[in-house]
Amino acid sequence: MVTWKQVSEEVPTLADAVQARFTAHKHHVLATLRKDGSPRVSGTEVEILDGRLVLGSMFGALKAKDLVRDGRYALHSNPGEHTMEGGDAKIAGIAREVTGDEFEAVLESYTYEVPKPLHLFVLDIDEVVHTTVDGEHMYVDLWKPGKEITRFTK
Repeated sequence: MVTWKQVSEEVPTLADAVQARFTAHKHHVLATLRKDGSPRVSGTEVEILDGRLVLGSMFGALKAKDLVRDGRYALHSNPGEHTMEGGDAKIAGIAREVTGDEFEAVLESYTYEVPKPLHLFVLDIDEVVHTTVDGEHMYVDLWKPGKEITRFTK
């Protein structure tokens, strides 16, 4: 697992493209695991703060309870309306709830007032995917920590 800062340092071009997808729209889709192991999808917002990918959630929300119990997540960027302009981005890994001094430090990184009480999670990253379409081809760029980007062409 790595932080967003490490992704940015190891594969800056891919990180820039993926970050652009997550900043182009405010709302994205988060997949978590319910208590019985079945998937749950929820709308969410994410921020990149001080080299960390951060997710805030209303206190006691089901997605937060899922992440506290089992931190595995998949995050899908909002692709926009009727276009693949800029591509499509996905990130997967393990969410870690932050508390105490780290909670306060992350909270201070926000540039706007965050409603409280809340859960804050740092999303550690195990996989980054950026998909683009160019003419008749689709390109899927897959990156995992410590490896080169693998491109699939379809």
